[in-house]
Amino acid sequence: METLTVALGSREYPILVGQGILENGGLLLPFLRSPKIAIVTNTTVAPLYLERFSTPLRNAGIDIAEIILPDGEQHKNWQTLNTIFDVLLERRCERSSTLIGLGGGVIGDMAGFAAACYQRGMPFIQVPTTLLSQVDSSVGGKTAINHPLGKNMIGAFYQPKLVLADTDCLNTLPDRELLAGLAEVIKYGLIRDLPFLVWLEANLERLLEREPRALEYAICRSCANKAEVVVADEHERGERALLNLGHTFGHAIETGMGYGKWLHGEAVAAGTMMAAELSRQLGWIDLDDLKRIENLFERAGLPVFGPAMGADRYLELMQHDKKVQDGKLRLVLLKQIGQAVVSDMASPTEIGKAITSRSTDV
Repeated sequence: METLTVALGSREYPILVGQGILENGGLLLPFLRSPKIAIVTNTTVAPLYLERFSTPLRNAGIDIAEIILPDGEQHKNWQTLNTIFDVLLERRCERSSTLIGLGGGVIGDMAGFAAACYQRGMPFIQVPTTLLSQVDSSVGGKTAINHPLGKNMIGAFYQPKLVLADTDCLNTLPDRELLAGLAEVIKYGLIRDLPFLVWLEANLERLLEREPRALEYAICRSCANKAEVVVADEHERGERALLNLGHTFGHAIETGMGYGKWLHGEAVAAGTMMAAELSRQLGWIDLDDLKRIENLFERAGLPVFGPAMGADRYLELMQHDKKVQDGKLRLVLLKQIGQAVVSDMASPTEIGKAITSRSTDV
């Protein structure tokens, strides 16, 4: 088992990464403030891992409320969030009770937002079960739900007490979900860790084959990158925005196509290609750089073109992005591979050109 730390002073917390740690209830017990907890999961994860995860805790005398939600991005909304609150109230969970998110990014985001709101804040633990959530969404305290007009527009910064990432959970992950998670892994190499990107280019097949040592390395390296950024800029006033490479375009895809049609990582991959194309147009990277990025995404089985919704529709949706400042769209772009920047230099015409060149009906 590897242990990393998100060093936020008095709110510091560990990230535990390893094989077979899901069933080790002893890892969680020191982080529980009361003998009552609530576990939020979904209809896909519950049959696979809920009993295995909860049995050791029950054997240790923990009273558990189980909250099983429908699966899918389309359920990341107020109605589903209220289901969590209903059970917390019905079971008389207290402010000292711990809420645990057992699942992927949707579950982690909703459970974290519920924990931030319930009685104005209750302890929260992330137990991510997908690659995307293990390398990205479970770390850093971003919690949110979607709105019909924009993804993740309603939420809170709320840090967990612990992140427990069992790489064995990835053995049951559908191929499409595994590939979607790789988009976020590749992102770290593109924005700030060129040696990691070189490692990914050399070891991608090991990840696709779910080799445990390769997965553990990629998860730890990704989490280490994210932890450094979060510590430097917890509330995304500067450097943390760089973690959103491809996300402004990608969120437009998710919202415009209907939540759940494109997986988050798929939309981020296509969005990253749009950002890379725009970076090329601005003269920051060249065609060889663009092809290098495209090749890695293609090898990872990820889309390198977004859906042809039309540049105007993309731009309309992108105006709801959280990086819009004083009405001006700010995008994460690449000064070079391994170095991202937040820029408002591109005009709507230039952005539209990049969108059109990297979108297709196919």
